[in-house]
Amino acid sequence: MERKTAGDFDPDVLILFDAYVHGAIDRRGFLHKASKYAAGGMTAAMMLDALNPRFAEAQQVAKDDARIKAEYVTFPSPQGNSTTKGYLVRPANAKGKLPGVLVVHENRGLNPHIEDIARRLALENFIAFAPDALAPLGGYPGDEDQARQLFPKLDQAKTREDFVAAYGFLKGLADSTGKVGVVGFCYGGGIANMLATRLPDLAAAVPFYGNQASPEDAAKIKSPLLIHYAENDQRINAGWPAYEAALKAANVPYTMHMYPGTQHGFNNDTTPRYDEAAAKLAWQRTIEFFNKHLRG
Repeated sequence: MERKTAGDFDPDVLILFDAYVHGAIDRRGFLHKASKYAAGGMTAAMMLDALNPRFAEAQQVAKDDARIKAEYVTFPSPQGNSTTKGYLVRPANAKGKLPGVLVVHENRGLNPHIEDIARRLALENFIAFAPDALAPLGGYPGDEDQARQLFPKLDQAKTREDFVAAYGFLKGLADSTGKVGVVGFCYGGGIANMLATRLPDLAAAVPFYGNQASPEDAAKIKSPLLIHYAENDQRINAGWPAYEAALKAANVPYTMHMYPGTQHGFNNDTTPRYDEAAAKLAWQRTIEFFNKHLRG
């Protein structure tokens, strides 16, 4: 099927897809509600297929790229799920110690797109570590629908502790400078916000369209924030005014960018919601932010 863009879909279909992705409606519910937008030989099922990720087509850095060294590792999480797993990527020819970036996935676990994000960060001369929240349930199952169904079965309190433990694991690596930032997308953006409230020595946090911390927790943030939002994302953006007020009240250093005309998930280049111009700009800003706060 020809690669689609967000402009190929009625805005209400994109809202329905967002609800489906985040568990507000199931597959049958999406197909039923989207059917009234079917036109030009495009059925609801075809729309759903077109909206789903195309991992291989979007991959930027191959798993066996000679410029990186990648491995799956197990790490301890005594306050979480005892032990859990993640994807650790280093630049192959690293000179000396490097800062680290924790990469937090969307609500489908450690899928190929997030692994690719980790490899991209390694090529920017960071140690990238992408934990898999689904590891206690067997890990990312290789299918987005199955991953989406597994996610609500997690004990989120333990999962949050797994990400805190992942930060400690990355910070403590022998070849790490000890300076660590976090970048997260959607669910992972919410985790990035949460980690900023939990970790006083977190060096930088970059949440992409993530749920905000509560005003009470926001007052605990010490790290600088670079916050990316999509313009057409009412579900997430509704929480911004209260979050911004809390950040200002606590004198938390932050920069927020809202990208015009974009959809939730605009950075994810495996789906039609991807916006190339906005994603490239957001990524450039993210790398500059990490270089500023994690080096030296």
